[in-house]
Amino acid sequence: MIQITPHMRIMVAVEPVDFRKGIDGLARLCRTIFKQDPFSGYLFVFLNRGRTSMKVLCYDGQGFWVCQKRLSQGRFKWWPKSHQEDLKRLSVQKYFCKYK
Repeated sequence: MIQITPHMRIMVAVEPVDFRKGIDGLARLCRTIFKQDPFSGYLFVFLNRGRTSMKVLCYDGQGFWVCQKRLSQGRFKWWPKSHQEDLKRLSVQKYFCKYK
């Protein structure tokens, strides 16, 4: 189980990703395109081109987790826009404080 804590960093890929990629392909994107260490414990969130599916990659100290959510209908409406950055950092603490 992936435990999301207030100090955890969530990195969102702004551009869509080819969802044929598995753990190794997504980890390679983290290293080469985003210049981030996939072993850092950060959550890396990816969206497919059709905006119907989302993948999350995370390393928990023992191995990688890949979780996928595919919508049965509709599309993910919110996603950060590309403004000269490939990766967007979200603040977890802001959301945890809001719902306590």
